[in-house]
Amino acid sequence: MSKNPDFSLLSTIDSPEQIRKLDRQQLKVLATELRKFLIYMVSKTGGHLASSLGTVELTVALHHVFNTPKDLLVWDVGHQAYGHKILTGRRDQFKTLRQYEGISGFPRREESIYDVYNVAHASTSISAALGMVVARDLEEKDHQVVAIIGDGGLTGGMALEGINQAGHLQKKLLIILNDNEMSISPNVGAIAGYLNRIVTGQVFNRFKKEVENMLLSVPRVGPRLVKVARDMVDAMKTFMVPGLLFHELGFDYIGPVNGHQLDTLIDTLETIKKSTSPTILHIVTKKGKGWSVSESAPIKYHGPSSYDPKTGVFHPKPPAPPTYTSIFGKAMIRLAQEDPKIIAITAAMLEGTGLVQFNKEMPNRCFDVGIAEQHAVTFAGGLATQGMKPVAAIYSTFLQRAYDQVVHDICLMDLPVTFAIDRAGIVGADGPTHHGLYDLAYLRALPNMIVMAPKDENELQHMLYTAINTPHPVALRYPRGNGYGVKLDDQFQLIEIGKAETLQTGQDCAILAIGSMVMPSINAAKKLTAKGISATVVNARFIKPLDEDLVTALASETSLLVTVEEAALMGGFGSAVIELIESRNIQNCKVCRIGVPDRIISHGSPSLLHAKYGLDSDGIYQRIRSFISKKDPVAPPSRWKNVVKATFNKKS
Repeated sequence: MSKNPDFSLLSTIDSPEQIRKLDRQQLKVLATELRKFLIYMVSKTGGHLASSLGTVELTVALHHVFNTPKDLLVWDVGHQAYGHKILTGRRDQFKTLRQYEGISGFPRREESIYDVYNVAHASTSISAALGMVVARDLEEKDHQVVAIIGDGGLTGGMALEGINQAGHLQKKLLIILNDNEMSISPNVGAIAGYLNRIVTGQVFNRFKKEVENMLLSVPRVGPRLVKVARDMVDAMKTFMVPGLLFHELGFDYIGPVNGHQLDTLIDTLETIKKSTSPTILHIVTKKGKGWSVSESAPIKYHGPSSYDPKTGVFHPKPPAPPTYTSIFGKAMIRLAQEDPKIIAITAAMLEGTGLVQFNKEMPNRCFDVGIAEQHAVTFAGGLATQGMKPVAAIYSTFLQRAYDQVVHDICLMDLPVTFAIDRAGIVGADGPTHHGLYDLAYLRALPNMIVMAPKDENELQHMLYTAINTPHPVALRYPRGNGYGVKLDDQFQLIEIGKAETLQTGQDCAILAIGSMVMPSINAAKKLTAKGISATVVNARFIKPLDEDLVTALASETSLLVTVEEAALMGGFGSAVIELIESRNIQNCKVCRIGVPDRIISHGSPSLLHAKYGLDSDGIYQRIRSFISKKDPVAPPSRWKNVVKATFNKKS
């Protein structure tokens, strides 16, 4: 690649130290090549393109002005940090972006000394950066700390909490507010509106000046008229005058500045470096900047799959069944058309949760609250107290951010809120920060909470109908990606709470599977049958409440229960089954738990990771065979002697 003329300057940059030696013209060439490189490479790997295109000039300017890695750059979310990765020694590794054992799609401390904080969830940068500032000052060091946050991230309450303390402490900290009027979905809310008013504030200021000049020209009473007008303006100026809100919070405010004018950015950053006060630099950028395709469709190219880098046309994919997300969205519309009390809520994820069409058809019953999961949950609780039927559609990994609200504001009051938990399980290329592996464990501990998962997309729509019509909190978890293409029933059906479904019966063992693991378990059972092992297969449906009668009966009738879940084993579905068996004092049944082990799961394709951790049909089959034949490394062989003997005695 170093010989590629399109990247002749970029190919020589292996560290920011080299960037700091470039003149202004060379920096502009570097920015141009970096943008082209991003478009070209992401076309092959997929990833978060539009955000990184919008921060090309900013990234070049930051590494030119600041002495990284001594000076610390803290990125928020990390969607915009691809350029940063490329300029900090990972250019040649970039072809492995988001691939198994390749580089992460987000900043990672373990990956580079230039990545000072692991990120991927929004609104964390200011708090983390402030912690670094306090540590710096306590140790009497003199390096700079810069937090880069988008306008979407600023809508998160945690960002405002960080700003509040930073303004109070009055320590040297630079916050760069990258205002592109976007998160993933277009930004909503008062803060987004305020930023927009800041951008247009110059017009307001000119108008105010013209009015004052006109009033001053009035003989004798002109000055008094101006005073009255100013008093009226003062009552609302906090939200009208550029940057005054930030000034009131203790920050020096600079901006708005064009985030694509490299010279202006460099000059501004050089000036701010000399400041000793907390400062907010407000830059205005365009998501997808520099490529007309992504500029015109920033949502589409926020996280694209592979595409033609010349045209932007996505590479064709083989026909596939509808996704769980799309089935959820369609079911929501059908249900809401029949029931005017159904309300949809999402946290900046209309597209990701399948609610775009719902919002178009019923905009007064669909609420995008911005990157504010905590608010989303308590907002849903308030709706529920008034007889509404709120459905909060939130990714599993993001629902973690609102755990206190789920406990305090929903479960303790037993409010009928439905949590549609998308992206449950292993999600793929976004990796550890986005896998939805912990919801079963953290939700099943909560009083009044019902937790369920469908085996396929048809059961998903029936479970959604059931959840909405249940007078308790319900968590409905389902995976990312395509369903199985099963026929969808025309009529919604209520599913009995806590009732499992027996799919086939056998004598040698019983497999209890939940959600996405039901189909692989059925296929594993077929492989076991071919080896002379007869297995019962149960679609558990509910993690809480368990079908206690069925589980008890199976545990009493067979010597081996196998639980299978696409979630953390610790405290999950398998743990619930063991707890039940222990409480019923059942002595002669052993439990083999299959799920995600207690470790950080890397990024990689779901199919690869399923195979790696034994969550595909072959892995389930091999684990059961191994368990029965005393080869399971987790358990001492002597423990399973009776199980093996009893099992094979039956066969003989």
